[in-house]
Amino acid sequence: MANAAGDLESAAMARTSESVTYDGAYFSISYPGGDIPSNIGVCTDVIIRSYRALGIDLQKRLHEDIKENFSSYPSKRIWGLSKADTNIDHRRVPNLRAFFSRHGSELPITYSGADYKAGELVTWVLPGNLSHIGIVTSKKSKDGQRPLIVHNIGYGPVLEDMLFDFKITGRYQYAE
Repeated sequence: MANAAGDLESAAMARTSESVTYDGAYFSISYPGGDIPSNIGVCTDVIIRSYRALGIDLQKRLHEDIKENFSSYPSKRIWGLSKADTNIDHRRVPNLRAFFSRHGSELPITYSGADYKAGELVTWVLPGNLSHIGIVTSKKSKDGQRPLIVHNIGYGPVLEDMLFDFKITGRYQYAE
């Protein structure tokens, strides 16, 4: 898993060189392998595109799992859906959390930066009860106490010292 974590970190770092306008609009996209236009995206698109660079299609994997295990996902409770939707399911943090819990490793949430390793996924709740997700890197904060995170919180994919800026709601590892 260490190599996969390094590969995911590299893929995430590559995302920070892309010019992306924050836009969470619903799009009809192809399936499998579909994506919204590359010049737009949200936090989940950083995750989707980073994994896709590794040959892992989270759109397909989430769709197949949600289709077979619909009640294990918050799609009905949060969005009122009655079936899986290949256009958006993979672009929603609560669905990613459920998927990573089911098919990856759910790790303990701690408040020591040293516990977080490159390639891990972290989710937060932002003000206004908004869900957010990012990828942990091996790069460190100026004081060396926290790993930097690749995420898109509204101004495109960036590398930032923000691990403990918001309430952490999940911590995961996911690799083949």
